[in-house]
Amino acid sequence: MNDPSSASPFVPNADKFICSVLPNSPTKLISYSKGGLLLKPVANDLQVVTAYSFLLVVYAQYMQAANKVVNCGSVSASHSTLINLAKSQVDYILGSNPLGMSYMVGYSQKYPQKIHHRGSVNPSLDQHPQRMGCRDGDQFFKSDSPNPNVLVGAVVGGPAQDDSFKDSRYDVGQSEPTTYINAPFVGVLAFFNSNPSLVGKRKKSTKQRQRRGAEQAENDQRLRGPVVAEPPSPPEVLVGVGFR
Repeated sequence: MNDPSSASPFVPNADKFICSVLPNSPTKLISYSKGGLLLKPVANDLQVVTAYSFLLVVYAQYMQAANKVVNCGSVSASHSTLINLAKSQVDYILGSNPLGMSYMVGYSQKYPQKIHHRGSVNPSLDQHPQRMGCRDGDQFFKSDSPNPNVLVGAVVGGPAQDDSFKDSRYDVGQSEPTTYINAPFVGVLAFFNSNPSLVGKRKKSTKQRQRRGAEQAENDQRLRGPVVAEPPSPPEVLVGVGFR
């Protein structure tokens, strides 16, 4: 890839893609919400956000190795530009957004409680050992209560274009986690995890740290279940379960 003669048509097409995504590019084809989320006219927008973020960090590594910049008319982008854009999308997904909502289930204090996922909605065998018929799960789907099983790590479809979010099982586009949302996000997180110097840390005040600690303790207690004389089994925590 260091030889320009062997790069066609990959590099020119990749450069055009980058120019279509950058917020300040004169040839931008993508819009952004007021909160900073990349937008495409699809039902579950985070499938685009996670996929584009993955492409950004992959191409950024090539640009760095090739000592390359992307020229979009009057705007030039370095590999750092791409990484910063991808990081802004990761930050949004994990809670740096107008709602303060993490769209990864089980991450942070505020995350979707009523996701559209059969294994998360229906009670576990510990809680409901009786056989369930074909429509017996309807009562749990229609419940106003949070899902009994926390699908830790699952990223849902995400907010609407105005940064709003309906925490509702009925809104499949916003509340359903899918493999095609989560798979590229794993790659993006793996990149930042292996490059910790690229992840800025915000200094928190004492009050913020105390509030965060209290929120975490409350969240941990919710996951463990209520403390009573004979406590029921805690909510089932599902990790690595296939979506749908």
